Amino acid sequence: MIRRPTSLRFQLLSRSLLIISVLLLLIGMFQYVIMAQFLYKNRAETIQSQMRVIPFPFWSQAPAFSADNADYRNPVYSLRSGGSTIAFMDMEKHFKVIFQETGTDGELVAVPKLSDAAYDEASLAGRALSYQIVKDELGTKQLVVLYPVSSREKVQGVAQVSLKLDVLQSILVKQLLTYGLLSLLALVAGLLTFLPILRRTLIPLSRMVDTVEKINAGNLNERLPIRHEQLEIDRLSIAFDAMLERLESSFAAEQQAKEQMRRFIADASHELRTPLTSIHGFLEVLLRGAASQPDQLQKALNSMYGESKRLKSLAEDLLMLARLEQTPTLQTADGRLSEVIREMEPQLRLVAGDRQVRVQVISERSGVFDRNKMKQVILNLFQNAVQHTDPKEGSIELTLELQAGELVLAVQDNGTGFVEEHAQQLFDRFYRVDTARSRKHGGAGLGLAITKSIVELHGGSISCTSKPGEGARFVVRMPA
Repeated sequence: MIRRPTSLRFQLLSRSLLIISVLLLLIGMFQYVIMAQFLYKNRAETIQSQMRVIPFPFWSQAPAFSADNADYRNPVYSLRSGGSTIAFMDMEKHFKVIFQETGTDGELVAVPKLSDAAYDEASLAGRALSYQIVKDELGTKQLVVLYPVSSREKVQGVAQVSLKLDVLQSILVKQLLTYGLLSLLALVAGLLTFLPILRRTLIPLSRMVDTVEKINAGNLNERLPIRHEQLEIDRLSIAFDAMLERLESSFAAEQQAKEQMRRFIADASHELRTPLTSIHGFLEVLLRGAASQPDQLQKALNSMYGESKRLKSLAEDLLMLARLEQTPTLQTADGRLSEVIREMEPQLRLVAGDRQVRVQVISERSGVFDRNKMKQVILNLFQNAVQHTDPKEGSIELTLELQAGELVLAVQDNGTGFVEEHAQQLFDRFYRVDTARSRKHGGAGLGLAITKSIVELHGGSISCTSKPGEGARFVVRMPA
């Protein structure tokens, strides 16, 4: 479960315990230093309070004594303790050893002698606590307490009591060992407590892993749970779900593109096969002897010429669509779409034949567009209206106006119309509502697709509305 060093659970546990161990170590060191200073200062204050009650004559007149020949009536004797020494430094710098304790090895405890500056400083300290931690000549640490002895408000010397720190250090060591043992128990208790908490905390992450393992290219609709009450894991779930949505959209777009390509290839093959089959049939007729008959030869050549024109037009439309999608190039310039419409009006009326044509230009607002491409847009929409209206009773209306800061170009006819479900598919390649009518007029179903591509390259949009038997209305919106 936590045997692998690469496991997140193992890394969290080990690093947490390492941080706690370092903190406990630092706390222990800090506690040791603070406790040592406290013990030293407390012992020094106790010794100084005992020194304060002893008057000057007992210090200056006290004879040297030991534990064997001590005069118990001498107040200085009360200052002795295990491993201690007592001394007196008068104002003439005469250092007198009053008492030396015998150590455990049978030797007398060394009496530390400080510098003259230390005694001079202590003589001026008054009742202030004055003590030092020094090492004697044997390297043993001793606590040296100094106290100025006065007579008739005049300092007569400095009393010195020193104490070996073995007892105090043994107390510190015991406290340190106790703290270490408690820290170790705290680490073990933390380990036993942290394991189930960590396991419970990482349950949402384990569920995420299980969910991710179920996801594949055919199952991208799977989503991760979000509400875990853990901010980081929730953010990870949200980010992963967003990535899955993007992947699902990409796969759907790719699938749609493949389907469009398949349909495009099938439609293109169908469109190309019809004129090629017609040309092939006429060639067979000519090869069988019709070429020697002028009437049949002329009919065959005219039909072949018409089919070749249809092939050429189809190839040009396909090439234009490819260019518009891959490397679109527009030669845009400032101009007025109203001028383009007035320039094309004679051509449009010629294309309309006997149909009634009404051109209404309401706005003279200028815009930025490719003049030739916009001519093609107008011509494609107009030809589409011509194909779907009656040659005699047909009516086509072309208007240009300004709406909400946009140039709105609309082409309205009174043709057969179509049901609403065809509105979105009209701009697909090779899509035709009335196949027979398009065949008759030579349309391949690419005009509206080209129109949409050109309009979108200009930053505009195109839409259409219609009802069966009430004609159709195509609307192009361009930025003015």
